[in-house]
Amino acid sequence: MKICIVSDSHDRADPLAGAVRAAAAQGAEAVIHCGDVIGTQTLRAALAVGLPMHVIHGNNLGDPVSLNRWARESNGQLQYHGPDARLELGGRKVFVVHYPEYGHAMACTGDWDLVCCGHSHVAGVLQVKNVKDGSSWLVNPGTVAGLAAPATWALGDLAAMRFEIFSMAA
Repeated sequence: MKICIVSDSHDRADPLAGAVRAAAAQGAEAVIHCGDVIGTQTLRAALAVGLPMHVIHGNNLGDPVSLNRWARESNGQLQYHGPDARLELGGRKVFVVHYPEYGHAMACTGDWDLVCCGHSHVAGVLQVKNVKDGSSWLVNPGTVAGLAAPATWALGDLAAMRFEIFSMAA
């Protein structure tokens, strides 16, 4: 299963939708948004692509009442998880949180195959040694909005456990 991983869209609907469309064209079957959506309307064009979307809120909370309502009315396409998410996708255990420090700590537990985070606006893919004598993947897709950093997103292949960062076309 391939997934689109985005973060920090900060009310920028067009780059978010562009990343989701590009990921769908490469076979993505779901979207993980690692927080800082802000306005719920930011999701409208991305949701129109038709992929299920898992969203957390980040430190720029936006309108959780609206996110909850949209999720309730989406027939399962939009799932709003609050401050973090515990998912099973493609047979993998995935943890989603906004803050990279929290993400790194969760990767160290060895309880998760993949931990996705955001906040720093710095894209990166890292394999983290965990306390169970293995490793977990930590993926920060950067900022899809391109705020104070290049506009980036990530495509993950959960079957192969491969992750690639993509830059948005200028």
